[in-house]
Amino acid sequence: MTHALKTLIPLCAIVFFCFILWVIYLANTGQNSVLFQFVASIPYGDKLGHFCLFGLLTLATNVAFKLKSFKVYSKELFLGTALVFTFVVIEECSQYFIPNRTFDLMDLSADFIGILFFNVVTSYLKKYRRKRCLIA
Repeated sequence: MTHALKTLIPLCAIVFFCFILWVIYLANTGQNSVLFQFVASIPYGDKLGHFCLFGLLTLATNVAFKLKSFKVYSKELFLGTALVFTFVVIEECSQYFIPNRTFDLMDLSADFIGILFFNVVTSYLKKYRRKRCLIA
């Protein structure tokens, strides 16, 4: 992997995280956006958005952290997955205290499903990378 690509991957993860922070800011302050209108026009768009945003953030963060993991009760847990999971729980629960927002267990469920799905994708990437390194 080239140095430029090694630098670009974490940068993309940071930019994507900043985009999510901007979306959260708009929602927390009650601002409207073309993005919100577009998501509202899609059946289950809000839940699909939660799945995609936090799932892709999980994948991007795991790749940015070079698939680093640690053991929890003999199970491998990716560092990026743990960080995104923690962020999601704090962010979703904070909505209970923000006047323009409402805590929604279904949003949190969509977040968790996205995180889990892209955690599995990360596992396959790690296996593929390990297999490729053994062959080369």
